[in-house]
Order: sequence, then structure tokens, then C-alpha cells
Amino acid sequence: MGFSLSKIWREAAKPVIGMIHLLPLPGSPRFGGDRRVIREAMMHDAAALSAGGVHGLMLENFGDAPFYPGPVPPHVVAEMAILADEVREEFKLPLGINVLRNDSLASLGVAQAAGADFIRVNVLTGARVTDQGLVQGNAHNLLRERRRLGADSIAIFADIQVKHSAPIGPEPTLDQEVGELIERGGADAVIVSGCVTGAETDPQELARVKAAAGATPVLVGSGVTPDRLDDLLSDADGFIVGSSFKRDGLFGSPIDSERVKTFMARVGQNGSGVPS
Repeated sequence: MGFSLSKIWREAAKPVIGMIHLLPLPGSPRFGGDRRVIREAMMHDAAALSAGGVHGLMLENFGDAPFYPGPVPPHVVAEMAILADEVREEFKLPLGINVLRNDSLASLGVAQAAGADFIRVNVLTGARVTDQGLVQGNAHNLLRERRRLGADSIAIFADIQVKHSAPIGPEPTLDQEVGELIERGGADAVIVSGCVTGAETDPQELARVKAAAGATPVLVGSGVTPDRLDDLLSDADGFIVGSSFKRDGLFGSPIDSERVKTFMARVGQNGSGVPS
């Protein structure tokens, strides 16, 4: 499937995607007992991100730790589909879905039901050792299901050497892994991140991934702050931002719209093509 970032983010040459980290959903160990609180927090964050000027949103069941290493229960898919649909109806921004830890089929199902535009897959090909144990790629099923559903317009954003994980056995070279991810795994865009949530992305690693990815877009997936943009802009085709947009920069806090505006102003000053 041919895919272009401009197809979704229109005028933004280097789009910024703001993360909506859902509070623990029903059934997860930390669920607070009231679905309304989850919805209210989600809508607050979506509104703050939209007001701050981001180009897209991504919804993630971040509060559901410890995560399932494989498929999530059906009720998680149902909860996320309802929430995603509400965000989609209220905020006319491109929307992505990530069902943690790695349920790509659930992500696709939620995206299809809610009319979302893309999904994030932490391990699309190969296998990684994580805090959930062994997490394996499922590209062969995901791409077939996308075709069966007639959902080829839903893009697949796939992580390279995803955070909170380690390789099994000798690790292939970065060039080889990027090639596998795109050519054999069918990734429409590649995400480069630090080793854990909020950790800085290595500019040299980003440059290597960009060189290996060719025409496939490469996004920075963690550790992006206004002060670090200069190191990343030349090789990044876009940014996924979570912790940096939160109050005091803490990943468990609500989105702070002023922090979003500050970041977006810095992006614009650096010539990334923010729409007027």
C-alpha cells in the first residue's frame, strides 16, 4: 500500500501527533470504578491537544498495565472502540489507535469501527523480550485482515527496536531490521524511540533509520521536547509526543495545553510546515 503523511496531515510537512493516554479501563487492576472519569480525562486531553495545535491524535490504553502479551479481552476492544468514536466525533483530527501491548488486530478493529486513520504496532515483525515476556510480530495476519475488511486506508505505523524490550539472540543490523519491517512486514511508517517511555531518541539512530527507510516516513516516538527539536528535525518526518505535553512533563499527568502551544510554536519556528 502506498502511503504519504501528507495524505492524512495535509499541509503539515512534519506532523505532530499528541498521545491520549487512557486511564485504566474496566477489568484492569487499577480501574477506578467509574467509566465517566475515563471519558472526562480523555476528552480533556483531546481538547487540550487540539487547542494546542497538534495535527493528529493517538488513543492508547496506557493505564491498563500490566499489559497482556497477546490478544486483549473483548471488553477492552469494546471500551476502546466506544471511546475512540467519541473522540473522532468531537475532534476533527486524524486519529490513531494503539492497543497495548501488541494486539494489532484489536487496534485495527477499533480503528475500523471508529473511522480512525492509522494504528501503531509495537512489534510488527520478529520477536522481542519484554516485561510481558515474549512478544511476537503478527504482520501476516494483520495485513490479511486489513485487506479482508477493505481497510487499506488505515495505515500501519510500526516501531523499530521498540522501547521496553530487548532482542532475542543476535540482533540484526538496523538497516536489515528496517528493510524487514517495510518490505516483508508491510509497515507504512516507522517509529524510532528511546529505550523506555519518555526517553530521548538518539539522533544518530534516527538518521540511520531514515537512510534505510527510503521513501517510507519515519517518526520520532519518544523523548521529544522543544529543546531537542533541532537535533531531530532534519531526519524526522513527524513526531509522536506524550510526556512532554503533560503537566510538569510527567507521563501520569493531564495534558497541559500551554506546553502543547509552546512545543508547536517551536516546531513552526523550525520550519516544519505547521498549517496556518
